[in-house]
Amino acid sequence: MENISEPKVFANTVILQSEGLLKYILETGVYPREAETLKELRNETAKHPMGFMGAAPDAGQLMAMLLKVSNAKKTIEVGVFTGYSLLLTALTIPDDGKIIAMDPNRKAYEIGLPFIKRAGVEHKIDFIESPALPVLDKLLEDAGNEGSFDFAFIDADKKNYWNYHERVMRLVKIGGIVAYDNALWGGTVALPEKAVSKDKQEWRLLSLAFNEAISKDCRVEIAFVSIGDGVIICRRIA
Repeated sequence: MENISEPKVFANTVILQSEGLLKYILETGVYPREAETLKELRNETAKHPMGFMGAAPDAGQLMAMLLKVSNAKKTIEVGVFTGYSLLLTALTIPDDGKIIAMDPNRKAYEIGLPFIKRAGVEHKIDFIESPALPVLDKLLEDAGNEGSFDFAFIDADKKNYWNYHERVMRLVKIGGIVAYDNALWGGTVALPEKAVSKDKQEWRLLSLAFNEAISKDCRVEIAFVSIGDGVIICRRIA
């Protein structure tokens, strides 16, 4: 999946098609427990023309739980945008925890930076303005980084998901967790191609290829979760 052209990004509908049920879940179990700085950042992100790219708050709630049950302290984030999931991670991990976050778009990250500073967690974040693959490769040049990370969250260009996967499988420890966002591409992976709008077809194919590959990967246990735009949770076992 190295040489596929970069398609434009269009908003997907969330997997849960009942707006009333989604509203109920968010208003009952998600928004009341959402940290105030996260809520403020989510509202600020909604003003952005590409605001739909922000992490879904219900997916964020699951992510926070995974971070806690895995006692994550050292994490990777590939794809930051305005930083909702980054702030959530920084709020969740211990005070001496560290996140290596990478994204070529610093302008979007700076939208979230005031909220990160206000929350008092900027010291946990090492933001690197760069495409992710060179950063991951640089980390792997140091043998001490292999198997040293507890958690990784991937929410970036779908054409490189498998390339990211191969690298984080070396960086995340045995028993560590990797979460891939947008894995079900708005549910289009279950539709015949002719039923999918042209603007979503290319990344649908990328999602199908990645999902098939990771389903066959004996290095991980996996769970497909139908929240937000679809999330795959992996636990490294080999």
